[in-house]
Amino acid sequence: MSKQIVRVGLVGAGYIASWHAQALAQLTGVKLTAVCDPVPTAAKALADRHQATAYSDIAEMLAAKACDAVHILTPPHLHRVHAQQCLSMGTHVLVEKPFALSASDAREIVDAAAKADRIVSVNHNFLGLPSYRRLKEHIGSGFPGRIDSADFNWRYPLAPLRSGPYGLWMLRSPENLLLELGPHLYALAIDLFGQLDDIALRLSKPIHLPTGVELPQGWTISAKAGHVDVRISISLVEGPDDRSVSVRGVAGTARLDLAGDTLVLQRPNTAEIIIGPLLNEFATATQHMWHGTANAMRQLLSMNQKSPYALGFLGAIGAFYEAIERNEATNRSFDGQSAVSVIDAIERTLALLPKQTRLAAPVITKPAPLPPATELVIGGTGFIGRYLTEKLVEKGKRVRVISRGTANPFYHLGDKVEITPVSSSDPKELIEAMRGIETTYHLGRATESTWQGYLENDVEVTRRIGQAAVAAGVGVFVYTGTIASYDASLPARPITEQTGFGTVEEMKRRNLYARSKALCEATLLEMQAGSGLPLVIARPGIVVGAGGPLQHWGIGRWNGSGAVLIWGSGRNTLPFVLVEDVADALASMSGFRDIIGQSFNLIGEPMLSARDYFEAIYEHTGTRIKVKVGALPVLFAVDTFKYGLKRYALGHSHVLRPTLTDWRSRAHLSPFRNDHAKRVLGWRPETDRRRFVERMIGGSALFGY
Repeated sequence: MSKQIVRVGLVGAGYIASWHAQALAQLTGVKLTAVCDPVPTAAKALADRHQATAYSDIAEMLAAKACDAVHILTPPHLHRVHAQQCLSMGTHVLVEKPFALSASDAREIVDAAAKADRIVSVNHNFLGLPSYRRLKEHIGSGFPGRIDSADFNWRYPLAPLRSGPYGLWMLRSPENLLLELGPHLYALAIDLFGQLDDIALRLSKPIHLPTGVELPQGWTISAKAGHVDVRISISLVEGPDDRSVSVRGVAGTARLDLAGDTLVLQRPNTAEIIIGPLLNEFATATQHMWHGTANAMRQLLSMNQKSPYALGFLGAIGAFYEAIERNEATNRSFDGQSAVSVIDAIERTLALLPKQTRLAAPVITKPAPLPPATELVIGGTGFIGRYLTEKLVEKGKRVRVISRGTANPFYHLGDKVEITPVSSSDPKELIEAMRGIETTYHLGRATESTWQGYLENDVEVTRRIGQAAVAAGVGVFVYTGTIASYDASLPARPITEQTGFGTVEEMKRRNLYARSKALCEATLLEMQAGSGLPLVIARPGIVVGAGGPLQHWGIGRWNGSGAVLIWGSGRNTLPFVLVEDVADALASMSGFRDIIGQSFNLIGEPMLSARDYFEAIYEHTGTRIKVKVGALPVLFAVDTFKYGLKRYALGHSHVLRPTLTDWRSRAHLSPFRNDHAKRVLGWRPETDRRRFVERMIGGSALFGY
């Protein structure tokens, strides 16, 4: 008799949904059959990759009886409502962390599951790591003995704190930040030692976001769990990844690396005092070597489908479906009562927050009658968009910013900026938002993993925005492309606005982002010729400055904040440009109808190579980042090998065959010219190297403190 397949629905198609889908694909007896998201294109994109059905309404999905179990992956404030809705319709439910926003909400979910006689579970994914299970086994068998203390660390940079997007749910308040990150550590502590009592809290390194919210980047929480002293540490500034658990007992210590899925035990030995320390180091080194080799082989043989992070999801989600198959309670680590305990401990911690940190993010309200906005910025809450909006206001303009979030990074500008929630998939809303607008800036971009994703969420979105601009009678339409679309592989060929991107076939061999932005340009140029779109194209270089990311992938491949593999030798001058200078150039295009039909490469004056960039960081901050040269032919060969594995071993037909030209272009070997922008726009980018470097680094904003 064949085992009945459990049909699974995902509610929410954001970033985390891909990890859930990947885990489900590795489990037997389950099948992803439905994906629900209020953004239809997002639901369809994920559903199509897994031969599932897409829905845009959760009630419709449940009414269709398309699934036996549902994963709730929506924003945290919706978890309780969506979990109760699914349980009431007879489905088992797995809720992404945080399980709920309060202990009372968490209990309501557990009560709803009991009433419906369904299983409810929480995705505390690090409890699913194989090395964590080994740690529990060691503790259960007597090592490290009676435990004195345990440290739970989440020291991992949170880039959005410094460069946005600031509308993320977790960045709206200190409460949200701990509810987002805290469950990882609290779940580990409670699963190992039980309820946390005598909780104390200390905060440090506050950061003030453009939205008006102040958030602590350092959290130190101390507590007691029986006789065990528990310390939970969170640090979100730049630095190496240290997500770990350290346990100290009478018989030794154990350290679990959550990011690497490694467990290292340290036991006293019986050797003489001279040789004993050496044997300890050998024992530790041997364990590191063994675990490192095992992890590397596991990822190689699984084609990177079993990374430590993926294994955590597989363990947590697998426990949920094992309980469904056996028709018994979920493993205690992931059950509803565990989820309630975690949220209860976090809630008691949040009650200790100083009142001055409890700043509510400004909420969008309908503005009073004001002079109409003349400028519209799509992507105005992003890095360049924030500077552009500020510059337009400085020039006396009133600006409308399209944003799907509720956070307002321009609250300090008062009524000079209005935030309008508009869906880029709704042509009517777009047209209405552009009525009466003189200049529209389209700064939006997509980050996708497939060409189909870029076609749907970048090219087609750009087409709709362009069509809306024509229908609304916009005076000037400014689109920001990218210099990455150029073939910059030839050191002897300068690149100007007259340089073409290459043939259609050549562009098919470029990386997806460069290809997509080039196709967006081509689409808008067709609309200019056919529909009269008043198009101006701006292509910023490698944009740097306060509020921008330290780990800029236009320079190289980063491994955390302390090491980078630069593209090429790192000796050629790179097309850096200050974000303030880009904003100046874009703002000068406002209402400038004489430049319609032209494009502008916004590149700063030639000053710094990649090596110079990192040397400047050292000179101004005292921080020496490890820099390694990336030989382009070697990078191309490795990428080709990976392409073969993905294409022929894993059957990923959508992957792109790499080219050496594309790799050489990443290094920006060709020099770029900015004469056209300076001549036509009167643009004056920074010329003084010292001032450029100071503004590029942006003081403490680079590292967060």
